[in-house]
Amino acid sequence: MASNSTKSFLADAGYGEQELDANSALMELDKGLRSGKLGEQCEAVVRFPRLFQKYPFPILINSAFLKLADVFRVGNNFLRLCVLKVTQQSEKHLEKILNVDEFVKRIFSVIHSNDPVARAITLRMLGSLASIIPERKNAHHSIRQSLDSHDNVEVEAAVFAAANFSAQSKDFAVGICNKISEMIQGLATPVDLKLKLIPILQHMHHDAILASSARQLLQQLVTSYPSTKMVIVSLHTFTLLAASSLVDTPKQIQLLLQYLKNDPRKAVKRLAIQDLKLLANKTPHTWSRENIQALCECALQTPYDSLKLGMLSVLSTLSGTIAIKHYFSIASGNVGSSPRSSDLVRLAQECCYHNNRGIAAHGVRVLTNITVSCQEKDLLALEQDAVFGLESLLVLCSQDDSPGAQATLKIALNCMVKLAKGRPHLSQSVVETLLTQLHSAQDAARILMCHCLAAIAMQLPVLGDGMLGDLMELYKVIGRSATDKQQELLVSLATVIFVASQKALSAEVKAVIKQQLESVSNGWTVYRIARQASRMGNHDMARELYQSLLTQVASEHFYFWLNSLKEFSHAEQCLTGLQEENYSSALSCIAESLKFYHKGIASLTAASTPLNPLSFQCEFVKLRIDLLQAFSQLICTCNSLKTSPPPAIATTIAMTLGNDLQRCGRISNQMKQSMEEFRSLASRYGDLYQASFDADSATLRNVELQQQSCLLISHAIEALILDPESASFQESGSAGAAHADSEYERRMMSVYNRVLEEVDSLDRKCTPVSYMHTACLCDAIISLLKVPLSFQRYFFQKLQSTSIKLALSPSPRNPAEPIAVQNNQQLALKVEGVVQHGSKPGLFRKIQSVCLNVSSTLQSKSGQDYKIPIDNMTNSMEQRVEPHNDYFSTQFLLNFAILGTHNITVESSVKDANGIVWKTGPRTTIFVKSLEDPYSQQIRLQQQQAQQPLQQQQQRNAYSRF
Repeated sequence: MASNSTKSFLADAGYGEQELDANSALMELDKGLRSGKLGEQCEAVVRFPRLFQKYPFPILINSAFLKLADVFRVGNNFLRLCVLKVTQQSEKHLEKILNVDEFVKRIFSVIHSNDPVARAITLRMLGSLASIIPERKNAHHSIRQSLDSHDNVEVEAAVFAAANFSAQSKDFAVGICNKISEMIQGLATPVDLKLKLIPILQHMHHDAILASSARQLLQQLVTSYPSTKMVIVSLHTFTLLAASSLVDTPKQIQLLLQYLKNDPRKAVKRLAIQDLKLLANKTPHTWSRENIQALCECALQTPYDSLKLGMLSVLSTLSGTIAIKHYFSIASGNVGSSPRSSDLVRLAQECCYHNNRGIAAHGVRVLTNITVSCQEKDLLALEQDAVFGLESLLVLCSQDDSPGAQATLKIALNCMVKLAKGRPHLSQSVVETLLTQLHSAQDAARILMCHCLAAIAMQLPVLGDGMLGDLMELYKVIGRSATDKQQELLVSLATVIFVASQKALSAEVKAVIKQQLESVSNGWTVYRIARQASRMGNHDMARELYQSLLTQVASEHFYFWLNSLKEFSHAEQCLTGLQEENYSSALSCIAESLKFYHKGIASLTAASTPLNPLSFQCEFVKLRIDLLQAFSQLICTCNSLKTSPPPAIATTIAMTLGNDLQRCGRISNQMKQSMEEFRSLASRYGDLYQASFDADSATLRNVELQQQSCLLISHAIEALILDPESASFQESGSAGAAHADSEYERRMMSVYNRVLEEVDSLDRKCTPVSYMHTACLCDAIISLLKVPLSFQRYFFQKLQSTSIKLALSPSPRNPAEPIAVQNNQQLALKVEGVVQHGSKPGLFRKIQSVCLNVSSTLQSKSGQDYKIPIDNMTNSMEQRVEPHNDYFSTQFLLNFAILGTHNITVESSVKDANGIVWKTGPRTTIFVKSLEDPYSQQIRLQQQQAQQPLQQQQQRNAYSRF
């Protein structure tokens, strides 16, 4: 269900093009800076942000900014303005400037110019640098001085700089607060300047005393200057200060509600609503029941739709948070009203059928959130109101193609999914409404409604069968034009059909889909439908669609990619022929499946490129192949109990060894090997999980389920055959079957539970291994393989892209050349890194910290073999650093006491906001050659020279005896 704009794996071109290296690029821009033509100089300056983006390491950024500072110092005002813009665009690279003093010195020299415009640009430049020079007293002094200037441009620049420094420096904020207070209250200060000065007060939150004085000043301003502009700016600054300092948020909510209720000006009311929305998003827990009640009363009384829409927007935000439970809870000493009689519900019920779509949408959302949140209360009437309101909104918006109607429809459909999940007994009527409306709706609305139906059917699979008939009728009569909306609708409808079919598609359904696709010339649509079929486990349909696309691609990499998908679908289709208790046919099915998997992995390897190595896909398929081979081997091992019974002396051997299991012959050792193999596979699935930082949650859950399948079979072998007393199965999601997000997960969980029950029910009273035990293992394998494998989104699409680029110093000019270090000295290894993102950074998870592991091993010795403590033989240390603006840096001190060549490996892994460690890489290696220090070498040589005459004398004495 992804949009066309989403990049596929094969379309992802990676990060860098092979252009100039960093030094050459900097030299090219330096030539432009030295040019005598102003146009070439400006062009060189504006190309610096691109350079920083491509080579984001301090050594280049420091040199580049020093060059820009020189241009700023000697250039004209236009060049200075260009440098200012570059600095503002490159804000996240500023902390990589190493020579901050020298850089600021060159910039600051312009502050003494006679030209007020030059001084103004310098002040803005200093303000932009506030994050790296927050406590520079000369900058603080210049800003204070410029606030008293008679030139408006310079004063505005000083205000900008003062705001930036106040946000960064507590000392500056404390010092400037009184100055700003005097200027704002002074009669000589123009009103427009006062309006620019007031927002600086939002940064006075560094301590409670400062925040309190700023709040008092704003309180005076609001009462002393009642003009609309002053009230709006003061109130908004008031809100931002309260949101940052957190202490005064309840007072601020009361103040805003007071203005909303009593102030007659619409502009002030709008501002109050906007700020209330900000506080509702940031601190919903600070809203009391009285606050919500006051907002409801205002909304009920106002005659203006625009204001009512704003107030309902705030209430709908609050209704999805803890505030709604506070509102309906019975406070101590206070009688709580029932939800049905409250003003909030009355307001929502009134607004559900409002002629303004936005108001109706927010009314319905409030009702839905109340219905879902207050589970313990009897809300039958409210449930009906919510359903009827959603139905009317659906009818209204599905006939309209305008963007506003589509946005409202999305809100309504989200509410439907939420209602179906929170109150399952309402889902049937919701689905019927959607199916009825689907026939008459516009194409844009149909697409959204299909997404909604798919989401409901994934949560409640029992509703799927009822949808199928209506969906097939619609698929037959759908238009055959090649417009984007029609193509999108074909994909969305096919997805719902796959979800609704649950297990296998009937021949009739397949025929209808294929017939419809034959008239569509767009291969991308066919590919997207095939991809959805692979995700839902309909591999026979997917194979036919991939086959039809093979001749429609223009690149051999795309051909091999589609061919590999076709082979994988064919391989999975072979496993659908498995039958319970027919183990010989199971072996032939697995063998047939493996044949196609091996063809597919060869094709997948051919589809990979250096920029797009398809590492996750290759590893996932290799693990699937190894898992199928392990299943096949285990079935053969179970059969060997019949084909190769234990020898006659097996009982004697068992008694001699004291191991009762040896009575069964060779099967005991084979089972042990098989169990170890499944544990090894589970460990490899765990490694794949840890390496997939950018994967979506459904893909990760799929990998987890494969890992649990391996652990389940390993546990079954141990519990039934090897060691039933100590066997235990730890499975992370056995209790979560009710909350499973997909049909694949539900089916796998039911198989796990059934297998565990069978394993527990079998006892071992008669013989160590009986046919019942082996049959239980084989049945477990067949049950697992009968659930069609789901190829999840990350197999096809990479929605989030995160990579780490490391730079080590010192680093050799030639990678194969070692760095020379004396053995009595330690090497200070500096590791710098940059986190690079794709188009959607942090979509699924964000990097909290980076873990750097440095280890060294001795490659080859040189010199004499001295006895050296084991501690000096290797280095191994780990540091955790938090990236700031996607950059991190740390140092390691390494010891190389042994002479010879050492191999240093630096490996990075990341920790996300939930504390989970991901092995993302990269892994970088450098070589170090440990040399003997000159002083030790000199002493050793002197000792050798002193020993030579003594040895010669001893030899002479030996000869003289003879």
